[in-house]
Amino acid sequence: MNLPSPLHRATVLGLLGTLVLIGTAGCSPAADSASRTAEVRTSAPPSATGSAAPTPATATDVGWVQLMAPMNQQAVKLLTLAAERAAEPRLRAFAVRLSSGHEAELDRLRPLLTRMGLPLTDVHAGHDMPGMVTERDLKAARAAEGPAFDRLVVVRIRDHLRQSAQVSRSEITAGGRADSRELAAALVTAREASLTELERLPGAVRPLG
Repeated sequence: MNLPSPLHRATVLGLLGTLVLIGTAGCSPAADSASRTAEVRTSAPPSATGSAAPTPATATDVGWVQLMAPMNQQAVKLLTLAAERAAEPRLRAFAVRLSSGHEAELDRLRPLLTRMGLPLTDVHAGHDMPGMVTERDLKAARAAEGPAFDRLVVVRIRDHLRQSAQVSRSEITAGGRADSRELAAALVTAREASLTELERLPGAVRPLG
């Protein structure tokens, strides 16, 4: 798996600003270009009621939405496996509900990317990002069975939920767009509820390692 270079690391720091938990990760230079573009354009036309156009996207808004969309997409892949293969029935049911919730969030994240004038492509592809379910994780999950598979899912999804909640709290605090902050707040509420449910599942009390 590609590791982030110093240039990538510097780019993501500039892109995400106050999203401090992402500071050790990498990012495509294309994201920085998208950030500069989004900061100077009006992100969406005025509403039908004639209200003013939304505030142009800041680097924090861009960094958040360009991270959250692929984080959800990758988590859904693991949750789909868990819904089919988890040994614990309650984990299977949890995975189904969480996957459905993440898909609903993607239905809001993708239009937000479009309103900001950003591509729907994953600018973080090939980089290890905190809280991101990686292709290596998915490969390990496909090779695991029974309780070992369940433990892997619990650990990776717990990390995903915690990291995405933390990043979303930073967007609420430092983001410039009201629609981004509103969606970030909804994600935080959903993540907190999911973490509470996850910790009640069998085998979820102690993380691996």
